[in-house]
Amino acid sequence: MSRERGSERPAKAVSLGHWIRLAVVYLLIPLVLLICGGDPKWWQAWLYSLLIVAAGFGGRLWAEQHHPGLTAERQNTKTIQNAKPWDKVLAPLMALSISYPVVMVAGLDHRFDWSLEFPLWLNVIGFALISLGYAFAAWAFAENRFFYSVVIIQTDRGHVVCDSGPYRFVRHPGYAGNIFSLFGVVCALGSVWTLVPVAIAVIISVLRTALEDRTLLEELPGYPDYAYRVRFRLVPYVW
Repeated sequence: MSRERGSERPAKAVSLGHWIRLAVVYLLIPLVLLICGGDPKWWQAWLYSLLIVAAGFGGRLWAEQHHPGLTAERQNTKTIQNAKPWDKVLAPLMALSISYPVVMVAGLDHRFDWSLEFPLWLNVIGFALISLGYAFAAWAFAENRFFYSVVIIQTDRGHVVCDSGPYRFVRHPGYAGNIFSLFGVVCALGSVWTLVPVAIAVIISVLRTALEDRTLLEELPGYPDYAYRVRFRLVPYVW
């Protein structure tokens, strides 16, 4: 997802179809979790479902308020077709890795008791991490006019570096927030085995971050100066 903010331009209307597609995406994730878990009384799954749906729709509505038409542009076929070749593979791979494998393993773990029961305080910490991670990612989404679903540079349409909001702390806050929340899922849903798909998702996310950052350094005017000012890509004082 590109991370630059541009000048004003005509906004594309967000149709009912755009919102329906988003609804399918954000409702299917908790549905998979609850089906795999097989326990209608699993309160952690219901709370997680509420958080991911609220964050998903809330983040989109927040972004639409700041940047009308962004939701439509993220789903624009032409935009996706013009993405960097490597991101045509990594973008969908990352989207899948941070969602369905994680909830599937967590649900099956709960159903078959693969992990020992986590104490309540650890569940609470997990939900706090999820909430903070989703909030940080949503902030990045709302701050950046060009927060696309794929890596694409459009200097001809007014791309400039976005260095406000969470972009003051790390260069890729959207990715950082989602990665942060993944570790919260492990604690919140009480599944040690979820660390396996989480590790895979983190590897994919880091790889995509590195490739995107290199692309921005090479192609987006002003980004090298921004990278000099904001030294870290995902985690302050680490990387």
